Amino acid sequence: MSTPDDSRPIKVLVYSDDVNTRQQVILALGRRPHPDLPEFEYVEVATEPVVLQNMDSGTISLAILDGEAVPAGGMGIAKQLKDEIFQCPPVVVLTGRPQDAWLATWSRAEAAVPHPIDPIQLAEAVIGLMRPSVPATS
Repeated sequence: MSTPDDSRPIKVLVYSDDVNTRQQVILALGRRPHPDLPEFEYVEVATEPVVLQNMDSGTISLAILDGEAVPAGGMGIAKQLKDEIFQCPPVVVLTGRPQDAWLATWSRAEAAVPHPIDPIQLAEAVIGLMRPSVPATS
């Protein structure tokens, strides 16, 4: 039995100053990365002020932030979001290389995925973060 919430898409904010990076993330995850999850609706963002505006709105369920974005990197933004937003949604940081995962820990992001984006690794990270928040159906 499905509930009305099943049809509500999950709003995913994708931040990068590079349109190609944003498109890689969206293509890697697709409309529905797992059958247990509702469809994803993407909000593409290229600047830090718009990230903050969207996150403050309370409508975003997941943020994917490019740690290599210029001038404001995703790790610094992640830290700011975690410090300033009560019950901040989960954050995935895209790191420049696998060795930078420790920086994502500093930013308090729940997950880190290195560039170049591996669709399977990104999907596993996102599904792992979003599945616990989806209500069980019987």
